[in-house]
Amino acid sequence: MTNTQPTSRSFLGVGWKFPLQVSSSGAIARAQYEQRVEESIYLILSTAKGERVMLPNFGCGIHDLVFGISDPRTRSAVVQQVRQALTANEPRIDVMDISANVSDDQPNLLLIRINYRVRANNAIGNLVYPFYISERT
Repeated sequence: MTNTQPTSRSFLGVGWKFPLQVSSSGAIARAQYEQRVEESIYLILSTAKGERVMLPNFGCGIHDLVFGISDPRTRSAVVQQVRQALTANEPRIDVMDISANVSDDQPNLLLIRINYRVRANNAIGNLVYPFYISERT
């Protein structure tokens, strides 16, 4: 079998789809290239630091803020934690911008908007990660 993928995209990788899924043929579904990068970002943000025993620094510190108050200080801390986690754990991207804003519909929902650039091919990506804060009363 000949490998026909461009070298600029081969750096992005091919692997199991996250969350784990089974394809219509019964095999493990696979993700590739930019989709793989986006799934990696979700995985990093969904993993609390210390959750992986053998990789204690993998993940994002936003989970320590889940019981915080939805104020500018907390939103700033969320942005800082997300930037730090992506910079440390996802070498295939450059983080361009991150913002955390309260949802208009749900006051305890922060919408974390991430704009990034894939280093291998300069593709621009963006995603919104929902993060729920259970405010103290």
